[in-house]
Amino acid sequence: MYPLFVKKVCIDWNRVPANSYLNRIPDLKDVEEIPFRSPVTYFAGENGTGKSTLLEGIAVAYGFNPEGGSRNYSFSTYDTHSELWEAITLVRGIRQKKWGYFLRAESFYNVATKEMEYADISHPSMNFHERSHGESFLALMQSRLSSPGLYILDEPEAALSPQRQLTLLLEIKKAVEIGAQFVIASHSPILLGYPGAEILSFDSGRIEKIQYEETESYQVTEMFINNREYLLKRLFSNEQEDGE
Repeated sequence: MYPLFVKKVCIDWNRVPANSYLNRIPDLKDVEEIPFRSPVTYFAGENGTGKSTLLEGIAVAYGFNPEGGSRNYSFSTYDTHSELWEAITLVRGIRQKKWGYFLRAESFYNVATKEMEYADISHPSMNFHERSHGESFLALMQSRLSSPGLYILDEPEAALSPQRQLTLLLEIKKAVEIGAQFVIASHSPILLGYPGAEILSFDSGRIEKIQYEETESYQVTEMFINNREYLLKRLFSNEQEDGE
């Protein structure tokens, strides 16, 4: 097995308050263990299924700031993270905790601002806010994926064009080759296509391992590309009928 920084996530639901909304997320509420078997693991599924909540819990339990950054970051612009991290125990692999990064597209502006505050005048981070969102997001990834460590990414495709997503796949491959581990929540059929990745689906009321071609992201995209005119005609026709 590939040497990992985290090889299993354990959740003790006795440590989650009975009235917590976490108990009402079907895909999460009965999960006690999630093993990691690959250096790249994806959480895939529809919005509201708990994948980002679990990802955040893992990140905070590992020592990352809830809004993102490295383990050295300590800032909060709006405290909204759940208490799930308090119920999580991470089973460490044989690799020692070193570098790592937690990055979520929704709070990237705040992380980029902190990067600029910490950087000296000659560091590339100093001009993050002078670039487009996608350019600065990818530049941050490229600058941070330089050492072995645990990298947790929440829907990175939200900031990236399809071409930039391909570039990110290449950066992930380079990082894996030097010993990095990734846990990524994603809807992107491009990112989900990383060779050898383990994909955990949150779409069936439980968390289960699926193949790339079984993901909804792949199936819907393939269906749209191959039947675009027909699908749009049906979609718009149904919309008109509903409005009558």
